Amino acid sequence: MSLGRPVPSGLAVALFAGALVPAALAVASPAFGWLALAVDVAVLLLCAVDFLRAPHARDVDARREVEPSLSSGVDNTVRWELRSRTDRPVRGELRDEPPLDVESHGHRQPFTLEPKDATRLTYRVHPPSRGDARFGDVNLRLMGPLGLCSRQVRLPAGQDVKVYPDLRALSREALTLARASEAVSARTLLRKSVEGREFESLREYRPGDDYRHIDWKSSARHGHTLVRTWQPERNQPVLLLLDCGRHMAGRVQGRRKLDHAVDAALRLARVSLDAGDVVGVLAFASDVRTFLPPRKGAEHLRLITESLYRAEAGLEESDYGRAFDFAFARQTRRALVVLFTDLVDPDASSALLTRTLALRPRHLPVVASLLDEDLEAAATDVPGDATSAYARQAASRMESEYRRTATTLRDAGALVVRAPARGFGAAALNVYLDVKARGRL
Repeated sequence: MSLGRPVPSGLAVALFAGALVPAALAVASPAFGWLALAVDVAVLLLCAVDFLRAPHARDVDARREVEPSLSSGVDNTVRWELRSRTDRPVRGELRDEPPLDVESHGHRQPFTLEPKDATRLTYRVHPPSRGDARFGDVNLRLMGPLGLCSRQVRLPAGQDVKVYPDLRALSREALTLARASEAVSARTLLRKSVEGREFESLREYRPGDDYRHIDWKSSARHGHTLVRTWQPERNQPVLLLLDCGRHMAGRVQGRRKLDHAVDAALRLARVSLDAGDVVGVLAFASDVRTFLPPRKGAEHLRLITESLYRAEAGLEESDYGRAFDFAFARQTRRALVVLFTDLVDPDASSALLTRTLALRPRHLPVVASLLDEDLEAAATDVPGDATSAYARQAASRMESEYRRTATTLRDAGALVVRAPARGFGAAALNVYLDVKARGRL
């Protein structure tokens, strides 16, 4: 086993620096030069002794505890358990090696271990995007008893993890909270009975009920007035299309647009599957990258999650025509088609308009795009110089193009969703719930 690398402490550096004083006075008297040399040699010898007496790698057990599947866009906890295997106290510092592209908080921490004792250290990592990631080895800086020198050792601790979309947002509690607190336009989505088209049950008549819902035969048989209650239809197809082209590679709120779209798509898939609908997913750019035909069940949600966690936005142009032809060559039933894309490029929007409007009236298309709040602010800022004036003009042109495209889509009967990153998933959910409540499928 390697002896490790000696690392002088701040105290040792201060003592070496103190020797500069007699070294400077050596100009006046050579005796001060010998004093400076004696101090340096003494400190050097003490550091050597301290390094030799510092704990070794074998004296400390270190074990990382991290989930094999992390969630992107949120904080994830990493824990270290340190255990002393020596009869002496151990002081030192731990420095973990989180994945390079992952933001971390507290991966470098001091620790103190009593003889034969253990301690736990915790820090957080914040993966900005999905995919495969790897934690490296761990570095321990073990302090000598004099506090002058440490022994730095590197322990093997490499570990592969997968970074999925925010899985915690898929829980029922998180979804309910999203609908209540993140809804765009600052409205609260209340739980209320919906007018579906599928019979659910009978209940007693209450003042204000629609007379058309009274079940006269059942009322006569039971001797009191009963009304039919309805629920949204089940087993309806929901097709989620994710644009993985160059327009989704831009960043909003520190994450790629595609990352926000994948999070929203998974939350929408979870709600749709819970409601009894069948969900399909297609990810595309210049070609189709992933396709899962509409199915239902918890296992299908797992397959959707697995298929999307590696989805990356490329730099090629998206081919909407090829994606739509591929999807609807296999989809004959009327479906709710939710396309997650970007509507700020006029050329891409033109191609998107043609193919999306062709879905009507057989299918119900929904086009969901992120609102870039920085772009919106740039379009309204008062320019202070030529550069900001050009930026404002470009942003205003992009906003005008979006409004023109969105108006055309709405006029043709499509639904358009645009929301900032913090409420994007909730906005997509609200559209789905509204479509189900109104029986528009």
